[in-house]
Amino acid sequence: MVTQKTVGYYTLGCKLNYAETDAIARTMETEGYARVKFSEVADYYVINTCSVTEAANKKSRYMIRKAYARSPQATIIIVGCYAQLKPDEIQKIPGVSLVLGALDKFNIPDKIKEFEQLGSQTLISSCEISQVSLFESSYSLEERTRSFLKVQDGCDYNCSYCTIPQARGKSRNATIAHCVSQAQDIAQAGVKEIVLTGINIGDFGRTTGETFLELLQQLDTVQGIERIRISSIEPNLLSSEIIQFVAQSRVCMPHFHIPLQAGSNAVLALMRRRYTTELFAHKINEILRYIPHAAIGVDVIVGTPGETDELFEQSYQFLASLPISYLHVFTYSERDNTDALNIEPKVPTHIRHTRSIAMHELSEQLHASYVARFSSTIRPVLFESKQKNGMFTGYTDTYIKVSARISEQYKNTIVPVFLDYTAHGMIGTIV
Repeated sequence: MVTQKTVGYYTLGCKLNYAETDAIARTMETEGYARVKFSEVADYYVINTCSVTEAANKKSRYMIRKAYARSPQATIIIVGCYAQLKPDEIQKIPGVSLVLGALDKFNIPDKIKEFEQLGSQTLISSCEISQVSLFESSYSLEERTRSFLKVQDGCDYNCSYCTIPQARGKSRNATIAHCVSQAQDIAQAGVKEIVLTGINIGDFGRTTGETFLELLQQLDTVQGIERIRISSIEPNLLSSEIIQFVAQSRVCMPHFHIPLQAGSNAVLALMRRRYTTELFAHKINEILRYIPHAAIGVDVIVGTPGETDELFEQSYQFLASLPISYLHVFTYSERDNTDALNIEPKVPTHIRHTRSIAMHELSEQLHASYVARFSSTIRPVLFESKQKNGMFTGYTDTYIKVSARISEQYKNTIVPVFLDYTAHGMIGTIV
């Protein structure tokens, strides 16, 4: 009897990576490899990395060392943005067997065979990012209540601080017909919510002549899917038509996540972003005009080169003035081969840290204010998982996390819940 080879997976970074890891795992399973938890001893480990900051690189290295310590004889395979950008750096880490760039991360079974023929030599399969033009479909099914569906990849923007175009390549996408077919597969698996993911999903249609609005319209018709969320969309690509469609859609949730990055036009110009604070504020107000209860999350980066104390204060005050729900705060990290390295003045690390703390505190204030509005109201909640304390957690349509003491039968169901905002968070009671 042949013992089935086992593979543990670990994903860092964005929702897109989670979709891709699950797609890789399903491919491996069709080739006879059994999926196990990353925390278990396995024959192979696949680590899907992120490289958006130096902290992400550091976490990737830590997970490689952790896998090697657990199972020194395992074949450790590194994919993702870090693998594309820094393959030689990764090769030097003890235990690494394969480093696969963007062209080969979906071709792991063949690369394993190639590696095993080589013996003990580390195999690096890297490529010029200009060679990557094919769109690889992916969606996740590991979480049975929510699936990340990849609809777009790559980016044609050239922001001064960002390496994503170097790691992911040009903007490209699946066809709407293919996305709808995958959504139907997800629905058949019993998943209730789809999160549309990509690098710049508002740019959907670049390679097929379609539009993101048309994609939403078609996905709205898929039976079995009860919720669709847009993971993130650039403000200059968030059209009035998209906002109005979400407002009346059967399944699109009243939830937007919109990158701002800086609340100062001077810093936005240095970043080479494609909008102004005036446009951004207009989009926020337009959303709330059509969907007054909408959740709006915003990305912001602190400490980028050129961000003086005065410009940071502008950014802080601008964000504080917006009727938004929460912030995702990133601290600037130098990335090789980016134009931001040539921008002055540089912001000292300790000041970046101080600004990050201030923005995180602002986010907590904004979120508390937003969530409190829904106390003593009834909202639909999709219950997802049971916690150690016996409570189930889930999210409202407006992306508020709710805890409730309910029975197992309510898992992966959407039910109306009375909300009570307490010192311990939002507590729900099924009505």
